[in-house]
Amino acid sequence: MPSPSPSRRATVAEAIALDHGGVAHRAELRRHGVDRHAVRTEVRSRRWEVVGRHTVRVLSVPEAPAAAWWTAVWESGSGAVLDGAAALVAQGMTGFTPDLIDVSLPRASTRFDVPGVRPHVWRQLPPTIRAGVPRVRPEQALIHAAQWARTDRQAALVICLPVQQRLVRPAAVLAAWAEVTRSPRRAFVGHVIGDVCDGAHSLGELDFTTWCRRYRIPPPRRQVVRVLPSGRAYLDAEWEGLVVEIDGGHHLLGMNPLDDALRSNDVVIEGSRVLRLPVLGLRLEPERFMMQVKLAVERYVMPNASQMPRLA
Repeated sequence: MPSPSPSRRATVAEAIALDHGGVAHRAELRRHGVDRHAVRTEVRSRRWEVVGRHTVRVLSVPEAPAAAWWTAVWESGSGAVLDGAAALVAQGMTGFTPDLIDVSLPRASTRFDVPGVRPHVWRQLPPTIRAGVPRVRPEQALIHAAQWARTDRQAALVICLPVQQRLVRPAAVLAAWAEVTRSPRRAFVGHVIGDVCDGAHSLGELDFTTWCRRYRIPPPRRQVVRVLPSGRAYLDAEWEGLVVEIDGGHHLLGMNPLDDALRSNDVVIEGSRVLRLPVLGLRLEPERFMMQVKLAVERYVMPNASQMPRLA
């Protein structure tokens, strides 16, 4: 195929780059007649930049985040796909910016080091999506992101966000997690996935009375039934004049926040105070949340702290 004219070359390269965040693969350029000599000419003219062995930056196209994803996939090795938090962001997750781009490669591939990219080699790649930038399916990427996170707080965040933003079905996450046999954060990740994806299991597993005993708080009444203007409600924990509502991950989905707000407002209007305690709070910062409960009980339920019973 004869090399296209400079104007045609620019049109071809810009069309390719627009689909890839501002970068183009040399092989794709060659398929449109733009050979290495033409690439060299454009680079010398400072209209393009060489980013890697395969990747060319077309400077006339505004750079988008996808450029880094495509570069990571193209430069890391044959068969590379986005994984972890990067795959979730490429899927549409917002509210989180990965420090590194995780990519997964099949073991048979020759791996190349790329700045800012963290490779993971697999005997068999997890299920992937090939539409757009190649990436691991979101339920698998979520689990990997949680296991590769720097901190427990970050791990909890990358579990919560995709579920809350409806990028992945909770049932799919639970099914994928059931297949995981080893994990560096197995207990913590398993708890958080249960909290976020299976609210009933989470609240059933959480023995709030035991937490109260641990912090020397008198045990509350559990699952108290109230008839409120917003309807019949089951309150998770109640002392006289104080209610604690324990929120699993499902409370953040759909219309649940509105229903929760209406119920809490009705309880307050009736004269009680309400504390909201997210289950994740007991996973990540139990001391701070339970001390808030203890202080509220001391102040509003038993104003004289010395009267509180001594619990074993």
